Amino acid sequence: MARAERGLLALGALAGLLGVAASAAATHMAGTDSLKTAAQFLLFHAPAILALAGLSAMGLTHRRLTRLAGAALVLGLALFCGDLALRALHGTPLFPMAAPTGGFLLMAGWLFVGVAALIPAKHEAR
Repeated sequence: MARAERGLLALGALAGLLGVAASAAATHMAGTDSLKTAAQFLLFHAPAILALAGLSAMGLTHRRLTRLAGAALVLGLALFCGDLALRALHGTPLFPMAAPTGGFLLMAGWLFVGVAALIPAKHEAR
């Protein structure tokens, strides 16, 4: 398995870990609806990132686009969930427009997933 896929696996696992932690923290704190949303997004996307790493490693999808999709999802999660969590826990944003930028990257990541599924992997092009 290539370094890029190992990185995606590790980041997908980190998203799952942070999703569980944020969910637990939100349960014990009042007024943390945005932290609950961040936890949900992390937990929804973690298995997708893991799956993308596996699909890419096995050569079942277009490798570069699949890696790009995974990277967009990871960066989108970092910005979107990071901003929501920081606002919930410290009352301050990550930076202006971090959450919307992260949301856009998440949507782009899902678009890349679809495109990667439609474009044949190199060994299928024959």
